[in-house]
Amino acid sequence: MAPKRRLSSSSAASEPSEVPSVGSSRPGKATAKTGAVESGESGFEVNVDDIESVEKMTVQQLRLKLRSAGIPARGSKHELVSAFKSFLNDTENGNGSLSMEDQVSPEVKLSGIAENTSKRNTRRVSPKDVLTINVASEVSQIKRSKKRLEQVTLEDGTIGIKDEQLRKDQELLVESNVVGGKRKVQAKRKVFSESVNLSANHDEPWTIFAHKKPQDGWIAYNPKTMRPPPLSGSNKALKLMSWNVNGLRGLLKLESLCIKKLAQREDFDLLCLQETKLQEKDVKVIKESLVDGYDNSFWTCSVSKLGYSGTAIISRIKPLSVKYGLGIIDHDSEGRLVTVEFDDFYLLCVYVPNSGDGLRRLSYRITQWDPFLANYVKELEKSKPVILTGDLNCAHEEIDIYNPAGNKRSAGFTDEERQSFETNFLNRGFVDTFRKQHPGVVGYTYWGYRHGGRKTNKGWRLDYFLVSESIADKVYDSYIVPDVAGSDHCPIGLVLKL
Repeated sequence: MAPKRRLSSSSAASEPSEVPSVGSSRPGKATAKTGAVESGESGFEVNVDDIESVEKMTVQQLRLKLRSAGIPARGSKHELVSAFKSFLNDTENGNGSLSMEDQVSPEVKLSGIAENTSKRNTRRVSPKDVLTINVASEVSQIKRSKKRLEQVTLEDGTIGIKDEQLRKDQELLVESNVVGGKRKVQAKRKVFSESVNLSANHDEPWTIFAHKKPQDGWIAYNPKTMRPPPLSGSNKALKLMSWNVNGLRGLLKLESLCIKKLAQREDFDLLCLQETKLQEKDVKVIKESLVDGYDNSFWTCSVSKLGYSGTAIISRIKPLSVKYGLGIIDHDSEGRLVTVEFDDFYLLCVYVPNSGDGLRRLSYRITQWDPFLANYVKELEKSKPVILTGDLNCAHEEIDIYNPAGNKRSAGFTDEERQSFETNFLNRGFVDTFRKQHPGVVGYTYWGYRHGGRKTNKGWRLDYFLVSESIADKVYDSYIVPDVAGSDHCPIGLVLKL
């Protein structure tokens, strides 16, 4: 015998149905029994196999039954019949309305459906109601997870995930949409914080993906995984490094990592320093005690403002020639440039002027310094390739700075400086070696002291190795050494195949 179903109504159609307390008995729970016909409060019987009995119902009966099942009861009779048939089919297939305790876990609040509950008056929960409950529950879960994420940030000063559950929760995003006439709930993944890298090791904060305007495909720089293996002994190579030390005397007092230890660890051939802040009277004593095995060093200091700026090149290799400054008196009083010539290339160590507070030197920077430096470099390039390195005081692209929108008028990221960098250097045949090797990698070389940027990897990439196009294919590695402290900048390196 074909199974039959009955639908129980709760109260008069004009009175709102009440939802029982979770866990209460459900006298009106929909059932399916074989070989029986169940009668509801209205006394109307529905044989599932006899759809004509549904069609014979009046509009008032249809609306009463649909409302009792929690289904919207609007429209013409044809629409009501279609809705009723759809409900019966779904129920027969196991997809229709179930009781509240079947649909919702005890943890879910039912305030989105009804605030007052009763154990006597009951109504069925429709798929629409269940959707509302589920979406509300998921959104609530998202808010709780996001709050937990914020609390983690406040506790340890970093942005990270402490437990596996939060790792899962903080990505969940629920969407409701209509597909093929049926409403479905879809779960998608989305990272709430623009600067969270779930796999980051917070003992290595530079591996935290930190950017306020990330693009698809961008990842955080990790030298442990992104540097190529060392060249074999049969391949001749030259290793160059550059570092804005922000005061060499203060750096040398640190026992954790000084120039000597950096030389032992990196085994570089040449080291370029910026912002040494030395006076000429200090150079002799410091260079004699700086590091063993590097007998060639060349220093230039600011004479217009003592204890300011200053650049130097320390080398194992004796150069063919050395030159200080641009050769223009108006631009050479701050000790910003040292040029050394080797057999195969020129190496320039440069500390580009900062545009300063209030951008007071912006005009000087983009109308004088940058064009004069570019012309000087291009003149050298007529005889052999050039490697230009140092603190160039410009984050060229949005990928090179944690907060691009908030620094549009900050020195080092103005449109004028970025355009000048591109016009005078990149468009004139020089290659940004790090960006060429790592086109979608967020790697910084400077973190301000003021806000503890190193701990959360909120930085800028201001330090570069630019090379002539003619030797760009000889660059084996262009890298950042973010774990070296002692300055607000970190060293950068270049491995050149000879």
